[in-house]
Amino acid sequence: MSDLTAQLNTSGTDRRPAPPAWAVLLAACAGQFLVVLDVSVVNVALPSIRGDLGLSATGLQWVVNAYALTFAGFLLLGGRAADLFGRKRIFLLGLALFTLASLGGGLSQQPWQLVVARAVQGLGAAVLSPATLTILTTNFPEGSARTRAIGTWTAVGAGGGAAGGMVGGILTDYLSWRWVLLVNVPVGALVLVVAALRLAESRAQGPRRRLDVPGAVLVTSGVAALAYGIVNSGQYGWGSGRALVPLLGGAALLVAFGVVQALTREPLMPLGLLRVRSVSAGNAVMLVCGSAMFSMWYFMSLYMQNVLHYSPLHAGFAFLPFTLSIILGSKLAPRLMARVDARLLCVVGALSQAAGFAWESRMSAHGTFTGTILGPAVLMSLGAGLSMTPLAAAATSGVAPTEAGLVSGLVNTSRQMGGALGLTILATVAADRTGTATSAAALAAGYGRVFLVATGFLLVAAVLMAVALPRPAARAVKTG
Repeated sequence: MSDLTAQLNTSGTDRRPAPPAWAVLLAACAGQFLVVLDVSVVNVALPSIRGDLGLSATGLQWVVNAYALTFAGFLLLGGRAADLFGRKRIFLLGLALFTLASLGGGLSQQPWQLVVARAVQGLGAAVLSPATLTILTTNFPEGSARTRAIGTWTAVGAGGGAAGGMVGGILTDYLSWRWVLLVNVPVGALVLVVAALRLAESRAQGPRRRLDVPGAVLVTSGVAALAYGIVNSGQYGWGSGRALVPLLGGAALLVAFGVVQALTREPLMPLGLLRVRSVSAGNAVMLVCGSAMFSMWYFMSLYMQNVLHYSPLHAGFAFLPFTLSIILGSKLAPRLMARVDARLLCVVGALSQAAGFAWESRMSAHGTFTGTILGPAVLMSLGAGLSMTPLAAAATSGVAPTEAGLVSGLVNTSRQMGGALGLTILATVAADRTGTATSAAALAAGYGRVFLVATGFLLVAAVLMAVALPRPAARAVKTG
């Protein structure tokens, strides 16, 4: 019996012959591609969505936030469910939920229908995404085969994020904004068939662990309530009941989440992990960085189309410098980490982002691609690529190997939650600056204020990186 078959039999419940490697890799990579693509593909379609469904500026940001909040809030739960109930079963469940929600979103006739569909999409993605990586690690034996498989999975995920702007622009321009969601349906259905027929079932050995569903519901609803309160504060004032009630309710839900985590035997997020300096500091920084980066994609898309009057296709291709710079920074970071202090690289990356955001804050109604977009795009995105890898490495250092998966999920959760809250805060900043004006000059002033405030976020992140992240362990010195 091959090592692959032996591994399947010892870690799971399916005694069938090992599935072909191509089918495992195709299913896992296709699932991850859909999840990552959907984070970015909607941005370019936002102005078209608003025009067709009559969404307000607040409603438009919830098209993005509904996905981000449920994705982040249920990500850790999804990973644990895959181990408990079987990776194949949870993969199929998440993919089916994601595909059906995409269909519902594409057919939406009312704003609330689209927001609900996006929230369900995020839930499906939270169930699907962790299962894709676990399927690879349990179906490919440790060594070069697994390394190559994970490398392909990582590249496909990066490609999904990179392709989002262009795919969204092409679909919106030549078909309709609805196809940025409907395109998931035939792809999802095909992957479902391949996975159902070809994948073998596996689940974690050992005693059964409970799912902390209350914890996931509390943290997601708590952050959503805070976001809703922040939105209402811009419209009704901080002292109004419409702002105070959700803000206080969100805070109470998050306190309840902490209590549940402290009392439950198998918490979603063990609070003891936060006593590890690398974990607490790394996730705090990730929260702040996420708040700026999510907003960059959102407001740059609105600026290009609402102020510079780019078509969706033109805007999609205008995002190419962002994409290429992030890829370049991500490729350079591991090589630089071998030569310089990872913490220093984090700070340099954050300062590069801050410089790009500050430059972009000078945008105007008469901006040009080369004069207003290209330079800031390179600085913002290159800095993000340089800082994310060492920051993720720092945030997952100093923990036991048995907790590495949980901490990695926590890092992703912090980034998504930071993005959702940051977008809410910065959208309120833009609305406060713009008021009821709809001219190109007023919109540019509002978007520019967003980038100025986000510059402050990134400077705070740089300070946190410098003073809160632990120093890297000293490198061993070779002696002859």
